[in-house]
Amino acid sequence: MGNFFFGLFAGAIGVAYIVYGRRQTKLVPVIAGILLCVYPYFLDSGLWLGVIGAALVAAPFVIDF
Repeated sequence: MGNFFFGLFAGAIGVAYIVYGRRQTKLVPVIAGILLCVYPYFLDSGLWLGVIGAALVAAPFVIDF
């Protein structure tokens, strides 16, 4: 049940990144947002959900082009 809520939270942040990236015409937030919406479907481990989710949330701040 915890993975469900984590996926729901990651999806909400992903949608926000997609909207932000489209309005600012930046590619990195859009890609990170799409990956945040999709990746919880492929992982079962809570540890990997957290690690990959944190990396995707930080990606638009680290990668800027």
